[in-house]
Amino acid sequence: MRARWLRGIVAGWLAWAIVPAQAAAPVIFDDFSYRGEDAAFATPLAKGQYRNPVLAGFYPDPAVTRVGDRYYLVNSTFAYFPGIPVFESEDLVHWRLLGHAIDRPGQLDFSGLGTSRGVFAPSIAHHGDTFYIFNTAVDNGGNYYVTAKDPAGPWSDPVWLKEVDGIDPSLFIDDNGKAYLLNNGPPQGTPRYEGHRAIWLQAFDLKTGQPFGPRKVLLDGGVAPEKNPIWIEGPHLYHRQGWYYLSCAEGGTGPQHSQVVLRARSPWGPFEPYARNPILTQRDLPADRAHPIANAGHADLVEGRDGHWWAIFLASRIYGDGHYQTGRETFLLPVEWREGWPVILDTGKAIPQVADAPSWMKTTQDQAPHSGNFDWRDDFAAPALKTEWLSLRAPPTWADLRATPGKLSLVPQTDGLEGHGHPAFLGRRQQHLKFDTTLDVQLPTTPGVTAGMAMYQDEKHWYVLGVQRTGQGGVVFVQRHVGAGTEIVARARVPDGHTLRLRIQADAGRGDFAFDAGAGWQPLREAEDIHVLSTDLAGGFVGVMIGPYARAEAAPFQED
Repeated sequence: MRARWLRGIVAGWLAWAIVPAQAAAPVIFDDFSYRGEDAAFATPLAKGQYRNPVLAGFYPDPAVTRVGDRYYLVNSTFAYFPGIPVFESEDLVHWRLLGHAIDRPGQLDFSGLGTSRGVFAPSIAHHGDTFYIFNTAVDNGGNYYVTAKDPAGPWSDPVWLKEVDGIDPSLFIDDNGKAYLLNNGPPQGTPRYEGHRAIWLQAFDLKTGQPFGPRKVLLDGGVAPEKNPIWIEGPHLYHRQGWYYLSCAEGGTGPQHSQVVLRARSPWGPFEPYARNPILTQRDLPADRAHPIANAGHADLVEGRDGHWWAIFLASRIYGDGHYQTGRETFLLPVEWREGWPVILDTGKAIPQVADAPSWMKTTQDQAPHSGNFDWRDDFAAPALKTEWLSLRAPPTWADLRATPGKLSLVPQTDGLEGHGHPAFLGRRQQHLKFDTTLDVQLPTTPGVTAGMAMYQDEKHWYVLGVQRTGQGGVVFVQRHVGAGTEIVARARVPDGHTLRLRIQADAGRGDFAFDAGAGWQPLREAEDIHVLSTDLAGGFVGVMIGPYARAEAAPFQED
């Protein structure tokens, strides 16, 4: 079944690559390379250790489930397509991407959405022979779930949940087979303050596929309602040794983010909070610590093969004053049970980037291409795009791997990165604070076409290292877009007849832009302050994506 499905995916990519002729001729790209060079990842590993994060880069809101000796994990993707990656692991450290739960245009419509709308905080569960992913499609449908017999797909069309508002739905199936739906929703009555939310529970009928009966508030506001806690969300229920544990994120997705836990003798409560909450946070640590990690929370717990429990959660590796282009990433830590309570990390303790692995971990310590320093390359010689590439809002109908075998052709679109359309942009995640990436591009044959490499945070924050044809060859340039303004911050002439090599080197908030037109690397813009691409400044919930871009501009460059 899985082989047939993978062949179908390949055929689908090829079908999307058949595009209608347009006024602008396709742009030819080749040899994209990406190298991570983080200092923290250079620390040697001893036998039996692993690196955090286990999924580096923009992999937020993780949720995990165990089926036999395998683990399955999903993440948010917001307005990117395909959506909701589904990973498999045997040891919680080494993850393999099986596919995506949202991989057909007919499942969800992302048209017109901002980059940080769409797919929010999926959860994953398994019962009988069926996998369930529950999710919220923000601004494009509401709460729903999809199912599959094979986690690699195909996943069903969305089944919409009737009369369930709010976000972050998750399915809990008790040992007796009874199922329950949890989610974040408005509190009963009028909210007392901004960010006042509640966790709700309702019975769920696995046969009809819908919740039924009365809904009940399990947690109003948070574990200390007298302190007006904000954004209680991401609820999960667990049953262990006679107790039902309710664990939720609290405090928002920024530096105050945390994970809290409560317990009861019934899934309906009443729930009492752990006296030493939160069970995970980084908000109380000194700002000048080495290799700082922040924003920790949104955890999901799972029992390991040896009976020990583990937590999968999100956090961000930051630099400077809380900046991070790599987005919210997926981390792993062991859970310690103390007097019947799960604790992920003591308050005041920093998340380790090197930790002792699960006892059954594979012998290999190489976590590439998901963690550590590594080289990643795409020569575009495969019959289908690599699974790391994502596009905005819809399948890449403008991408073609067959027209020029061994190269990537992009048909320039009039939609640009600054809008809510479907630009001809393929992005892979920035996974390192320090990286070096290059891309080959042929000078566009059509005047007024921009072709190059984009660093994209969202529609209001991006850079393009690009080239346009002019009457005397071409102009290579660095274009910066912040807020509503776009400006060219550097430009140089290049001759015709050469494949142009483009290069972006970044180190935290510094970016160096260079090109090679046949005479070796030439700097174009050095020490550019790119921390404007940081999620904490841009807002939203995503991280930077990097990759080839082509646009049919409204007005071409004018000759000097």
